[in-house]
Amino acid sequence: MAEGSLAAVVLAAGQGVRMRSNLLKVLHPVGGKPMLLHVMERVEELGADPRVVVVGFQAERVEELLGGRAVYARQSPLLGTAHALLRAEPLLAEHRGPVLVLYGDTPLLRLKDLEDLVRAHTAAGVGCTLLTAEVDDPTGYGRILRRDGRLWRVVEEADASPEEARIREINAGIYCFEPGPLFSALRRVGPRPPKGEYYLVDVVQIMVEEGTGAQAVSSSNPEAVLGVNTRRELARAERAFRLRVLEDLMDQGVTVVDPGTTFVAAGVEVGRDAVIHPFSVIGAGCRIGPGAEVGPYACLVEAVVEEGARVVASVVEGSRVGPGARVGPYSHLRPGTVLEAGARVGNFAEVKNTRVGRGSKVPHHSYLGDAVVGEGVNVGAGTVTVNYDGERKHPTTIGDEAFIGCNANLIAPVEVGKGAYVAAGSTITRPVPPGALGVGRARQRNVEGWVGRRFDRRGGGGR
Repeated sequence: MAEGSLAAVVLAAGQGVRMRSNLLKVLHPVGGKPMLLHVMERVEELGADPRVVVVGFQAERVEELLGGRAVYARQSPLLGTAHALLRAEPLLAEHRGPVLVLYGDTPLLRLKDLEDLVRAHTAAGVGCTLLTAEVDDPTGYGRILRRDGRLWRVVEEADASPEEARIREINAGIYCFEPGPLFSALRRVGPRPPKGEYYLVDVVQIMVEEGTGAQAVSSSNPEAVLGVNTRRELARAERAFRLRVLEDLMDQGVTVVDPGTTFVAAGVEVGRDAVIHPFSVIGAGCRIGPGAEVGPYACLVEAVVEEGARVVASVVEGSRVGPGARVGPYSHLRPGTVLEAGARVGNFAEVKNTRVGRGSKVPHHSYLGDAVVGEGVNVGAGTVTVNYDGERKHPTTIGDEAFIGCNANLIAPVEVGKGAYVAAGSTITRPVPPGALGVGRARQRNVEGWVGRRFDRRGGGGR
């Protein structure tokens, strides 16, 4: 019966009240990106066209997220899944091939799951093929009733008898339909009490009873086809997705010391022989080079850690850590920071929008902002580039092989020349020429007997 190309309809209109959230359910993230994006990626990989997304609650946010990757049908009021799918009919008026229907809350879907469903539907020549799964706990799902191995009925949990409730084959809510029988049946679905909503599962029963043909195909990967309806299920999906990502990385030659305490977002690139230590979070947009080490206790956001570099117990966001460079422990690289090869940023240092040259060191307790640091520079503990005057940010330039003593304040805009030294405790407000020593501190003065006189006036009390 199936002819022509495949279309897809993603149902994403419902708020998801069981999430108890002000955010639309399908926009909650799994693996670092909204669940709906995972579903759209699978649909795109499948080659479905057109791709229709039915929106309702927070429709503008969905449309902003997906942009031109889909066309949109609006559901208002929200009267159930069959009512939602019927809103897509005008956008599929010219479509003659099968229609894949799925929900936007199934982030663990794999391409193979959908390919198998479409292939089975096309081969069977029926009006509807629905995907099922055998699960240990079927609570919350419709049960699949069969006669002589064939689909007979789908019963919702609330309507199931005690015997039917023990059935472990559930309706995964993923369907492949022929468009003519689908929209004909949708118009005959009646409202269900008590809310007066129209349910998509009733289309299946109509097709079974009228002989249009409906079949159920069991998934070989039950976990992947389950939806997310509660915060607990969201956490379970996150855990399963995280493990999937980590197992894929390990298969590619990455060492993950403890998958149970490691998070890597979808799409992160990690090179061979890299090591990810426990309690590390590597967010979307990151790239880890071969032989690099991340963690323990590292947090990376849109960061690049190049070959042989190491980040320990630090936050790196929007920055690049060059080959063999070292960060941490307890450092913070803020957006715009670049560490060249072999550079080091150590304990309790913060660096923002700064380039640190090859082999230079910012060992501890320093702040560099809006600076360019040359090669082979040593920045002493407590150094601060004073880059903000209350209205504007100003740059600091430190030449190759310069030495900045401890507790120095470099008042930007200012330049320290090549090979120059800045004396410890100095406040530098003017350029320091190459090879010069910059000293900017008051002469020490000792006031003899000051402590005794101070406390004598207080009546001899102790300190």
